[in-house]
Amino acid sequence: QVQLVESGGGLVQPGGSLRLSCTASGIIVRTKAMAWYRQAPGKQRDMVAAITTSGLTNYADSVKGRFTISRDNAKNTVYLQMNSLKPEDTAVYYCNARGIMGEYWGQGTQVTVSS
Repeated sequence: QVQLVESGGGLVQPGGSLRLSCTASGIIVRTKAMAWYRQAPGKQRDMVAAITTSGLTNYADSVKGRFTISRDNAKNTVYLQMNSLKPEDTAVYYCNARGIMGEYWGQGTQVTVSS
């Protein structure tokens, strides 16, 4: 059974930082295309950052230069380091894994940026 468990969300002031973690079981993250998505109330779920099996990264324009996706193969975990957070970054953040056998989602973690 595949599980993706996100953690690290919370309430942070504008300009602050958070690091999200996505720990996987049942899959090996280095063999999957991994990504972080987010969904704000009333909006569609959008890709924020992605990392390929070879380590190439891709970011939404709105987070370039502020967010960094990374992978720790030993811990089977993917991270999203979020700096210079803005109120518009407020959303539920989801971890996604994609491979030839299918696609998997985590349950999401809430990030709220507010003073």
